[in-house]
Amino acid sequence: MSAKLKAAKLLVTVKEYLLITIGLLLYTLAWAVFLLPNNLVGGGITGLASIIQYSTGFHIAYSYIIINVILVLIALKVLGTGFGAKTIYALVVTAIFLRILPGMVPQDFVQSFTEENGKLMCVLFAGAMVGLGIALTFTQGGSTGGTDIIALILNKFYRISPGTVMLVLDLVIIASSMLIPNGTSLSDRLLVLLYGYVLTAITNYTLDLILNGRRQSVQLFIFSEHYETLTDRICNEIHRGVTLLESQGGYSKHSGKLVVVIVKRTETSRILKLIKDVDPDAFVSIGNVTEVYGKGFEPMKKS
Repeated sequence: MSAKLKAAKLLVTVKEYLLITIGLLLYTLAWAVFLLPNNLVGGGITGLASIIQYSTGFHIAYSYIIINVILVLIALKVLGTGFGAKTIYALVVTAIFLRILPGMVPQDFVQSFTEENGKLMCVLFAGAMVGLGIALTFTQGGSTGGTDIIALILNKFYRISPGTVMLVLDLVIIASSMLIPNGTSLSDRLLVLLYGYVLTAITNYTLDLILNGRRQSVQLFIFSEHYETLTDRICNEIHRGVTLLESQGGYSKHSGKLVVVIVKRTETSRILKLIKDVDPDAFVSIGNVTEVYGKGFEPMKKS
């Protein structure tokens, strides 16, 4: 492998781990600023660790890492050594952030924000930040571990959807907040329970919105006399494959080539600019594509 190729791969790896770290920072900031100061709970192992902290005073970072280490050891034994290094990195970084960030955020800022906006607004902000942080981590091949490890283990032995397992676990963890012996009234604990479910809903909505948005693709039909130039530039500049189909105008009876190309939605503006540059008179049709499998897109799913 050439030195240039090694450097390029190293740069990609550094970028991935940097984005994972940013995602985890957003995730833990949501807990440090909006959730922990308000004694609010959420799903996942972080939610379980927060309940342990509220109940016993045992720091959330310690219970988070202890539970996840146990789960990782079980996963390594059950799922094999192919378990992701990025997931282990994410667990360690999350635990470190959970330990240091709550003490670094100015308490005056936390109190003023809570008093001025209330718990519901804090839950909305936290849900969006948690969803964004997890999505950023997922897109770089990382994972926050926790309940998804349990889901993968159960899925190996039982025909249960991992998504269903994670949802049920989140609901149970949040419901367990009702057992916190903190001297609050039943109505206060019910309110915390409700906030927890709202947090989960906002998080999942944000996560789906970001991940599905990245996967969305469009299909372009391009009618142009300059199809050869278009084909060359799309392949070389956009780095997308192109299919040429024989075509004939129903009115003009002119024969030519129809350029067909599928790109990610985020690439639409680039390819339209390219088409306009090559042939301002080109006729272009754009349609949404539900799913695309193959090189440059999603891998083919197993049945």
